[in-house]
Amino acid sequence: MSKKINALDYHSGGRKGKIEVIATKPCQTAADLSLAYSPGVAEPCLAIQENPDDAYKYTAKGNLVAVVSNGTAVLGLGNLGALAGKPVMEGKGVLFKRFADIDVFDIELDTGNPDEIIKACQLLEPTFGGINLEDIKAPECFYIEETLKKTMNIPVFHDDQHGTAIICSAALLNALMLVGKNIEDIRIVVNGAGASANSCAKLAIALGVKPDNMIMCDTKGVIYRGRVEGMNPYKELFAADTHFRTLEEAAVGADVLFGLSAKGAFTPEMVRSMAANPIIFAMANPDPEITPEEAHAVRGDVIIATGRSDYPNQVNNVLGFPFIFRGALDVRAKAINEEMKLAAVQALAKLAREEVPDAVSKAYGNEKFSFGRNYIIPKPFDPRVLLHVAPAIAQAAMDTGVARMPIEDMARYIEQLECSQGKSKEIMRMIINKAKSDPKKVVFSEGEDEKILRAAQTLVEEGIARPILVGDRRKITQKMDALNLGFEVRIEDPSESVLTESYAEELYRLRQRKGLTRSECQRIMRRKSRAHFATMMVQMGDADTQLGGIDTHYAETIRPALQVLGKQEGLSSVHGLYMMVFKKGVFFLADTTVTIDPTPEELAETAILAAEKVRMLDIEPRVAMLSFSNFGSVDHPQAKKVKRAVEIVKERAPDLIVEGEMQADTAVVPELLEGFAFSKLKTPANILIFPDLSSGNICYKLLRRLGGAEAIGPILMGMKKPVHVLQRGDDVNDIVNMAAIAVVDVQNL
Repeated sequence: MSKKINALDYHSGGRKGKIEVIATKPCQTAADLSLAYSPGVAEPCLAIQENPDDAYKYTAKGNLVAVVSNGTAVLGLGNLGALAGKPVMEGKGVLFKRFADIDVFDIELDTGNPDEIIKACQLLEPTFGGINLEDIKAPECFYIEETLKKTMNIPVFHDDQHGTAIICSAALLNALMLVGKNIEDIRIVVNGAGASANSCAKLAIALGVKPDNMIMCDTKGVIYRGRVEGMNPYKELFAADTHFRTLEEAAVGADVLFGLSAKGAFTPEMVRSMAANPIIFAMANPDPEITPEEAHAVRGDVIIATGRSDYPNQVNNVLGFPFIFRGALDVRAKAINEEMKLAAVQALAKLAREEVPDAVSKAYGNEKFSFGRNYIIPKPFDPRVLLHVAPAIAQAAMDTGVARMPIEDMARYIEQLECSQGKSKEIMRMIINKAKSDPKKVVFSEGEDEKILRAAQTLVEEGIARPILVGDRRKITQKMDALNLGFEVRIEDPSESVLTESYAEELYRLRQRKGLTRSECQRIMRRKSRAHFATMMVQMGDADTQLGGIDTHYAETIRPALQVLGKQEGLSSVHGLYMMVFKKGVFFLADTTVTIDPTPEELAETAILAAEKVRMLDIEPRVAMLSFSNFGSVDHPQAKKVKRAVEIVKERAPDLIVEGEMQADTAVVPELLEGFAFSKLKTPANILIFPDLSSGNICYKLLRRLGGAEAIGPILMGMKKPVHVLQRGDDVNDIVNMAAIAVVDVQNL
C-alpha cells in the first residue's frame, strides 16, 4: 500500500479526522444535567463575573490552547488555504494532547488579511489559556505575533518561528560541544529568510553568535547592506556588511549551515568548502537541503541534522511547543518571552547529554542512543522532555515576572508532571517516595548485567535503595567504566569475598539433610550460583532484599530463595502478584506466576497476602474471588473450590472486603454488581484472585498485550524475607520500579 493511501486511510478511517471532544464531568442523570447546564451552571457564571480569574477554576480555559492558522504556509506545501490546512491543525492538537495533556481547538481562519487574524485572536482571549499560531506565511506572521503579544494577556507563540529555533539551537550547542568550538567564534550561514529562519537567526545571536559572523541568504542570494531587491524590514535586520553575494561564496570556511529553504539547496561542493568539523542543519521538509548520505560522502567530519525521523538528529518541533505551553499554562504566564525560550534551549541540550532510558530505545525499534555526533537532540518520544522543559519554562516565567500563579514547590510540580504521563507513573512515584524515606540494601544476583548497572546508578543517585552487586568484580568495574557510570556501589565477588565460606557453611547447615555435601555448598557459593550467594546475603542479614531473574528462567531465581529462606510459617505456598495499571485505574492480579492448581486454602492465602501488599501501597483492598459462576449459579467442583476459599478468607480476615465466587465482569462492572445487593463488594474490586495459574497468567498477559495495561511485577508473596523476581526483557525503569517495591516491602516487615 502506498504512503499516500496509508495517510488518507489514517485520517478517514472510523471517526473522521483525528480529534474529538470528551466530557470531563458525568451527564447521565437529570441531576447531572441540572448541574452541567441550567440551573446549576449559573453559579460558576456569577462567580466568574465577580472574579474573572475564577474562569481558571470553573472552566477548561487554563488547559485550552487555540491552534490558529489561515493555511498560507502549510508545511512545505505553500498556500493551501484555511480548509486544506485543517488536517495539520488537528494533528497539532493530537500532539499537544499526547505529549503534554493540553486540550486544543483548531481554528482555521479564511482570510489573508493579518489584521483580521489579529482581531479574531483578540476576540478569542476569554476562551483560551494560550494561542499557537501556525502555518501563516512571512512576513505577515511577524506582524501578527508582535501585535498579539503587545495586546493580549495570554501567551501567544508562533511555533513555525520559535519551535524550530529552540530545537535547532539546543542541537547547535551540543554539536559545538562535540567539535570543541565556541559559539562566539563560529561563522554561521542561514539559508532562508522566512519565519523559522528569522527566529533561528535571532536565537542563535541570543545564545552568543556574533551578528557580524552571521550571513543570511534568500532565493536571490546573500542579504547584504544596501540590497534593494526582495527586501523587507525583517530581512534588513540581518543585512550583512560583506562582499559575498551567493550562498556558495558564503559557505566557504563557514562553521555552520542552517537550511530553512528547499530540497537540494546545499551541494556537496558547499559542504567540501566549509571549515573543519562542519555542522549542517538541513531542515527543509519533507526533503532536506542535503541528505546525510550526500554530506557524509563528501567528508567524514560533518555533523548533520534534518527534520526527518528516518535520519539521526531530527529537529522536530514536537520537542518544544507542547512542553513550552505546559509550563506557561501551569503558571498562567502572560506571555512566552525570550528568557523562556532560552530556558527551553538549555533544558533540551542538557537532556540530550544524559543517559537515554530503555523505554526510548524501545520506541525506536530498540536502537541504542547516546550523546554523540548522531545524537545531539532528544527523541520526541522521550518522556523526560516534559519533565525537563516544562519546569524550565515555568521557572523562567517566574524569574521574569510574567507568571501570575507561581509554583511554590518545583520538586512537587515535577512529580505532578510525571504522574500526568499515566496512572503507572503516579503509583510508582508514590512507591518511590516511600522507598526514599528509608532506603534499604538491595542485592542484585546479576551484577554484571548492563541494565542492572544502570538501574543501580539510578537507585543510588535518587536515594531509592543501597544496591549491592554480586558478580565478577573486574567485569563489573570494566562495564561501569565503559558505560561512564561513576557512582559508588558495593560489589561482592563470590570468588574472593570474605563472606563466601560462612555462607557455604550456612547453606550446608540448611541443606545437609536434603542432598547437599559441604564441598557442593562451597562450589555453589564460589562459582555455580550467584542467586544462592545473593539469597544468602539476605538470610545472613548482609542485605535486606534480593532482586534477580533479568537473564535467567523464573525458577532459577525462586528455587534458591525457597531453599535458603523458605516460605513464611503457617503458609502452604508462596504466591505471585501483578499490578496492572490502566490509564484510569489499577488492578492487582494473583496468583499469576507460582501455584498451578491451588487448593481452597492456597487461594485464601493468596487473597489475604495480596490484600496486605495492596494496603502497603496505601490502597484499600477490595477482593473478588473469580470463577465462571456467580454466587452458586453453577454447581461444579471448580466453583465450589472458590466458594470454600471465600469462606476461609472471611474466617481468617473478617474485616477484609471480599466476595465470590463471582464472574470477572461482575467483579469490575458497577451495574452488574448492583444486581447482587447482598454482596459486601459495593464498588468494583481492585484485587482479582484467579482459580488457577492458567487463568491468571493468561489474563495478565492479554491485558498487557491487548488491553494496554502496564504490568508491574511479579511481586512474590509469602517468603520469610523479601525476594522479588525480575522478568527477562525488563528495562532499566522496570528494575528501578521493582527495587522500590522491594524496599517498601522491607519497610513494612
